[in-house]
Amino acid sequence: MKELHQGLFEGERVLYNEHDLDIYDSTFQNGESPLKEGKNIKLHNSFFKWKYPLWYCNDVFVENSVLLETARSGIWYTNNINMINTMIEAPKQFRRSSNISLTNCQIPNAEETLWNCENIKLDNVTSKGNYFGMNSKNIEITNFKHNGNYLFDGASNIHIKNAVMISKDSFWNCDNVVIEDSTIIGEYLGWNSKNLTFINCTIDSEQGMCYMDNIKMINCKLLNTNLSFELCSNIDATINSSIDSVKNPISGTINAFEIKELILDEDIIDPKKTKITTEV
Repeated sequence: MKELHQGLFEGERVLYNEHDLDIYDSTFQNGESPLKEGKNIKLHNSFFKWKYPLWYCNDVFVENSVLLETARSGIWYTNNINMINTMIEAPKQFRRSSNISLTNCQIPNAEETLWNCENIKLDNVTSKGNYFGMNSKNIEITNFKHNGNYLFDGASNIHIKNAVMISKDSFWNCDNVVIEDSTIIGEYLGWNSKNLTFINCTIDSEQGMCYMDNIKMINCKLLNTNLSFELCSNIDATINSSIDSVKNPISGTINAFEIKELILDEDIIDPKKTKITTEV
């Protein structure tokens, strides 16, 4: 590995197609795509101030570094990237990339981040922005905090543990999702999705869980949730709270502490196909 220390790198493609670099305490500015087509690149305590810093790269390690807001669209078409203790201030990060690992990272402007990516691991990540994770797949997440609408639209094969997610229209058009020990706040959760499982979750979602197939809820609470389960099929839900209202489920089982309003329109669904029980 060739070591570079305290570099100030300027100009377009300044380290283009470089391999086997170990870069310390350096700044990249005033030039697009400084490390484009790089391979086996390690970055320590370094700063990116311009656009497209890590496009078409392979085998990248980044620690204790910062991508400033001006490093927009910074990581596209890149494979095998591991980022630790890094601040990612720029939007539109990670597009059509794979094998992404983020640990102890903050993404305060996560607009349109992690689109069309696969094989993603996030641990202790905080993000804020709309359309995070759209159309991505094979995602493992622990200790996650997110604020922003349309979270994981169209994504698949997701496992999330210990998260707080504030997001309207989250998990739409998804397939194969498991969420455990988490809090979700936002309207219209999970529409048009299939094979979703919620375990030990607290959910506040106006008109949440509608137009879904194969939804399982274990030991969950539904707060401020009305018109839920509308036109859902294959429901298996155990709710340890009151539900404001349930509307026209197609089939399955719903057990709740209380359902304040139950709407069953026999000209739309067959009520006999859903078993509904309450504790009170």
